[in-house]
Amino acid sequence: MVSEERGRPDANHCFVCGPDNPHGLRIEFRLEDELCRASFVPGDAYVGYDKMTHGGIIFSALDDVMANWLFLQGIRAHTAKCEIRYRQPVPIGTRIELTGRCTKRKGRVAVMTGEARRASDDVIVADAQASFMIVE
Repeated sequence: MVSEERGRPDANHCFVCGPDNPHGLRIEFRLEDELCRASFVPGDAYVGYDKMTHGGIIFSALDDVMANWLFLQGIRAHTAKCEIRYRQPVPIGTRIELTGRCTKRKGRVAVMTGEARRASDDVIVADAQASFMIVE
């Protein structure tokens, strides 16, 4: 969770990680070694069709695990470009483990990767690559 105790109250209403957003995912991100990690279980409010998690929810979670790798280190950045590959459908109620990392940083651009894995069997359900523009 990113909130006022980290000195960033502007994130409290973020759709993905904001603790004060009643409609959000409220995912709590943490740094471990060189990775940003989190997990969540998408509920009924985030269904697409056939009781599967909407792809936009998976995209948002991956975008945020990459962004929070920077954010939790006090680096402000915005997504400049992101490409996602959906590998497996995610039924509602499935626990997903997220990881994000920085693979390269050059000037004001950070190149990031993210993975979403099904917790029950560690299968990758989606992965993403993104460029973030660092705000000075």
